[in-house]
Amino acid sequence: MLKLLKILLFVLGALPLGARAQEDFRFDIGGGIGMTGYLGDANTANLYSHPSWDIELLLRYIANPRWAFKTGFYVGALSGDSSSMTNVLPSGETYKFTTTFYELGEMAEFNFFNYGMGESYRKLRRFSPYITGGLSATLWTVGGHTSAAFTLPFGIGAKFKINRRLNLGLEFLMKKVFSDKVDGPMLEDPMGIKSSFAKNTDWYSTLTLTLSYEFSKRCAVCHYKD
Repeated sequence: MLKLLKILLFVLGALPLGARAQEDFRFDIGGGIGMTGYLGDANTANLYSHPSWDIELLLRYIANPRWAFKTGFYVGALSGDSSSMTNVLPSGETYKFTTTFYELGEMAEFNFFNYGMGESYRKLRRFSPYITGGLSATLWTVGGHTSAAFTLPFGIGAKFKINRRLNLGLEFLMKKVFSDKVDGPMLEDPMGIKSSFAKNTDWYSTLTLTLSYEFSKRCAVCHYKD
């Protein structure tokens, strides 16, 4: 009887540990704030000569400790002033602009380490840098003219687990816009470069600090891990 009681107490004591060990999640939701930079015809050299702001909302699907796929929605501002450039526009005039942009995109993230908390055999780490890239669409308005274009975002980031569900992140992205109108129609191809659509484009960047929350347990009671 005593032996049976010891076995029962051992099993009951082990159950919470087993449940905690199996707590990993499929999804991650959150948001963040940061700053933006712009490179184009109104600023050809210094990415942050006219910094502005951005806000991000995000939803990740966590495929495994190395891979995640993020849907991100950004709202932010961009600005530039050609009077601060060394180069002079062909007309000799100076030009400045401000705009608010809206961006929706899909990104793939590859963690350098197995990111997570829990089982030692999986070599999970609470901190991991990562690389990311994807495709997005951006909408903006300058001087009453509204434009939209596909954008190619890519960059680097780092994640830190505050606890099993909360994540702190910092991400830097460069975004190549397949348009030369981010700074307005007045600066669409001012140098007369007609030969290359891919070359004659604008860029902007986002540097965003995020906080996110994981949910939807992948496997709460079973012993299988995918």
